[in-house]
Amino acid sequence: MIFDYRHTKYASYIGYVTQAIINNLPPLLFIIFQRQLEISIQQLAILISFNFGVQILTDFIAAKYVDRIGYRRAVVAAHICSFVGLIGLGVFPLLFENRYFALLLAMGINAIGGGLIEVLISPIVEALPGDEKASAMSLLHSFYCWGHVGVVIITTVLFQFIKSENWMILPILWSIVPFINIFLFSKVPIRSLNEVGEETPISKLIKVRIFWILFLLMICAGASEQAMSQWASLFAEIGLGVKKSTGDLLGPCAFAFLMGISRTIYGIYGSKMNLMKTIAGSAILCVLSYLVAVFSPFPILALAGCALCGFSVGIMWPGVFSLSAKHYPQGGTAMFAILALAGDVGCSSGPGFVGIISNITGSLKNGLAYAIIFPILLIISIIILHGSVRSHNKQYFEGK
Repeated sequence: MIFDYRHTKYASYIGYVTQAIINNLPPLLFIIFQRQLEISIQQLAILISFNFGVQILTDFIAAKYVDRIGYRRAVVAAHICSFVGLIGLGVFPLLFENRYFALLLAMGINAIGGGLIEVLISPIVEALPGDEKASAMSLLHSFYCWGHVGVVIITTVLFQFIKSENWMILPILWSIVPFINIFLFSKVPIRSLNEVGEETPISKLIKVRIFWILFLLMICAGASEQAMSQWASLFAEIGLGVKKSTGDLLGPCAFAFLMGISRTIYGIYGSKMNLMKTIAGSAILCVLSYLVAVFSPFPILALAGCALCGFSVGIMWPGVFSLSAKHYPQGGTAMFAILALAGDVGCSSGPGFVGIISNITGSLKNGLAYAIIFPILLIISIIILHGSVRSHNKQYFEGK
């Protein structure tokens, strides 16, 4: 079989599905970890932060060495780590007496794979032939959402046939997805962004004011998304008192579905939209959805707030990537890696912040209520970015 750039795109889609499995399968098992492994909410918060913390470290290292290693070797290694980590999530708790350490070890290996995927897949797609890069990027990131939806629905269905004490079968079954992609990425054609133009050194990139605003935007995007996504399942069952299957389908599943719809809409119509205004409007909607989820007296309306949050955050992550590529087209792998690092800082700090506040106040609702600080900061940042871009353009046209 002859592989072309279409297959590269398909493998990239599967790569984001793999990352969705890594990030969103463990939260579906949190209630089991609590009851069977006696893991506290604070320890669960540490698991989330550890996952994204390792991804941050991976992003940082990848920014420096991926171009030397080569995209193909690095992306194949990412899927090998994902495969081993998912197998480990099911097997390690049976091998180690300290089951919490076993979970940390498995999630750490998974996080290395997830971090590399986040750094590599976006520039691989950005380097593919063709126009409409912003739309292509949003469509790519929508597959993270569809992967999230698939993880929730399929896992929920499997729980109808697999007893909760046999939960370790689930991550082993999900490991098939990265296993397939190991072989795909070893065969498909891959272009490097280095072929498109000269790389901007990190030392130059970090001296530019606009880049740091984009960096802050990525932190807020990741935090706004994952603060709700990571806790939605537990919030539905404990905070709202609904059944696990109902809570998973109407909470995290609906969240992911609407996030995917949001990204797909932008993927189709993105060229006709003003990206800054779209991100700002999404952040305002995000604040409102958090308030509905936390303060609604009716569980069904609170779940609707969780779902609406998914729609509101959909454009944030790929949107900031697209803004960055527009303003720094020569940023290359280093730029994507640093932005992925910023996003993972947000993905770690958002859920971790919710966990800390919840532990202090004794209420998960309180933790989620305080999380509205992240979309509010995003609104402020996009306003500052808009002013900085206008100032930069004015100086450019005046010849300064």
